[in-house]
Amino acid sequence: MDSGVRRAIEKDIPKILELLIQVDMVHHLGRPDIFKGPATKYSGEDLKHILNNDETPVFVYVDNNDIPLGHAFCIHKQLKSDSVLTDIKTLYIDDICVDSSARGKHIGSRLYNYVIDYARERGFYNVTLNVWTCNIGAMKFYESMGLVPQKIGMEKIL
Repeated sequence: MDSGVRRAIEKDIPKILELLIQVDMVHHLGRPDIFKGPATKYSGEDLKHILNNDETPVFVYVDNNDIPLGHAFCIHKQLKSDSVLTDIKTLYIDDICVDSSARGKHIGSRLYNYVIDYARERGFYNVTLNVWTCNIGAMKFYESMGLVPQKIGMEKIL
C-alpha cells in the first residue's frame, strides 16, 4: 500500500470540503443546468459520519506536512438475493479529486491504485464509479487506469 495515502480523519475535513468544492465546480462548469456552484455534496457534519463508518472509507493522499492533496470516497455495496443480479461485492468510488494545485504529479493514480489494493485485500469482485461526460479529463484518467464502461446513462433535455 502507498505510504502517502491513508484513511481520512476528522482533522482532514476542512481540506476535504475545499476539494469537494473543486469537484463541484468542474461539474458546474460542464453542466450548469444540473450542478450549482460553488457547493459541496456533504457538510462537515456529514463527513464526520462518513469518516467514522467502515462501509464508507475515505482515503487521502497527504503531503509531507500531512495535508490532504487529494481524496477518494468509497462505498461498500452488495446486492443480495436479487432475482436477476448476482451477490457480488462492489467497491463504488463515489468521488476522486486531486487539488488543482497538485495535478500532474500522479496523485490521482496513487489514490486509485490504493483503492484497488484495498478492494482486492477485502475480497471485492469489482470497483465501479460514475463519471460525467462533461468531465473529459476524468474520463481520460479513468480509461488510463484501465476502467471500461459498464453501463451508460443517457438523457434527453426537454
